[in-house]
Amino acid sequence: MHKIFIVEDDKVISEAMITYLTAWGYQVKGVKNFNNVIEEFLQYDPQLILLDIALPFFNGYYWCGEIRKISKVPIVFISSNSDSMNLVMAINMGGDDFIAKPFDMTVLVAKIQALLRRTYDFQGQATNVLEHKGVILNVNENALYYKESKLELTKNEFKILQLLLQNPGKVVSREEIMKKLWDSDCFVDDNTLTVNMTRLRKKIEEIGVKQFITTKKGTGYLIGD
Repeated sequence: MHKIFIVEDDKVISEAMITYLTAWGYQVKGVKNFNNVIEEFLQYDPQLILLDIALPFFNGYYWCGEIRKISKVPIVFISSNSDSMNLVMAINMGGDDFIAKPFDMTVLVAKIQALLRRTYDFQGQATNVLEHKGVILNVNENALYYKESKLELTKNEFKILQLLLQNPGKVVSREEIMKKLWDSDCFVDDNTLTVNMTRLRKKIEEIGVKQFITTKKGTGYLIGD
């Protein structure tokens, strides 16, 4: 079931979309805090966003730009301002489609179905981000983001962080990590893992994140308490 995130401040329109799309079998959530759209986006981790342009605090263009820093999730702009300038602006900011208000719900569903099919049928997996305390791992880019910094990761570093972030607060054993790396085309023994972990920690600290990965002596590693 694909998850859709709606960023629309008109409650009537938002609730109508939620009701209609839910009836079509989608999992749908409307934003609650328009001052912190990114936090709700990361927590929900949707496969598509419906984004209005005129919003409280910051407009849809701003939020599209912020989302595009960390994710390639499909974004459909929805707005009554359908002039050519807004259409061009929406595409330039990273939007994938534009629907002018008022719109027919069947047209909305058709566009959503086409965009989801185009995006995910060929990729084989949904866009995904893993986040902990402001540190964001983009699964599709093999990159780590923190504030304004972007950290490119090696294949091993990415697999290590992905496994740890998928198990926040849980100790992941060295054996589990090595098995994940072994399943790839890289041979990793115990010493190699130590070297990878040391290098990864140093890189993360260089972008301003201290003590992100904790060592549990004789057991393994964890992220979070």
